[in-house]
Amino acid sequence: MSELGPMPPTPDVGPAAPDAGELQPLAPGVWAWIGTDGTGRPGPNAGVVVEDDGITLVDALSAPSAARALNNELAARFGVPVRRVVYTSSHVGSVGGSSVFWMAARYGRPQTSALMEQPVPVDAYRRLVPGFAHDYDDEAFATRPVSHVVATAAWLTPVVCAVPVQGAQAENLVVLVPSAGVLFAGAMASFATTPNAYDGDPEQWADTLGELRDQATVVVPGVGPVGGPDHLTALQAYLYAAVDAGGDARRIPAGPWDDWADRDLDEVNVERALRLAGDDPGVPVAMLRRLGLA
Repeated sequence: MSELGPMPPTPDVGPAAPDAGELQPLAPGVWAWIGTDGTGRPGPNAGVVVEDDGITLVDALSAPSAARALNNELAARFGVPVRRVVYTSSHVGSVGGSSVFWMAARYGRPQTSALMEQPVPVDAYRRLVPGFAHDYDDEAFATRPVSHVVATAAWLTPVVCAVPVQGAQAENLVVLVPSAGVLFAGAMASFATTPNAYDGDPEQWADTLGELRDQATVVVPGVGPVGGPDHLTALQAYLYAAVDAGGDARRIPAGPWDDWADRDLDEVNVERALRLAGDDPGVPVAMLRRLGLA
């Protein structure tokens, strides 16, 4: 820190990823960025709400090069800056591209703020998001910490409301645009792909989805195509099934999830639920194996 006070953040520079996603209109001024994971498969999405003073972005994608592609598209299409970024979790899909939006206010829960003050786990990021592994340079890569902690439901603008929830982690956010009937669920939902509850609570997560189901007619998940309340119901049923499986992924019955991607995450989810049932909050061994730590 200099004698003149904190140094301003350094503007982000670097290449934009090709084929990182595309904007999908939802309502006047409300868009979803349907992202990819750097290999052509579905990846983290972002919410976009355009108002006169600028843009509210829900989640910052998983890597700077993906976020640059989004930012370039926003600048070309709307000509106004990103003023606010809402982190729905501290996971890489929510914060990995946050350095691109260095001038924006950044909103998150206390847990997200605390976790983002810790050293960035770049090795874990490389394993979790191999399509963008080149972005996670040990020296240059960084995320932007939370600047505004959200402890209770708050209107960030006249049309954007950030709502504290829990389940995917102990503390999450979702964003409602009531005038458009849109819920940006972020880390709290994945459609057509299996969720990862390694640091969440599957049962609590399922309970929360029941509360969110009646809040909007259009739901943008953190990963997957835009859906609606029925998709939240299917995700809720899967999470309850993971709890009821008693630690054995083979006991998850047939259901809408039969065609979902990444069903190998069943093992993570049932182990997490079993651990929590025994008052053990530890990270599942199945997840540690995915990270090369077990």
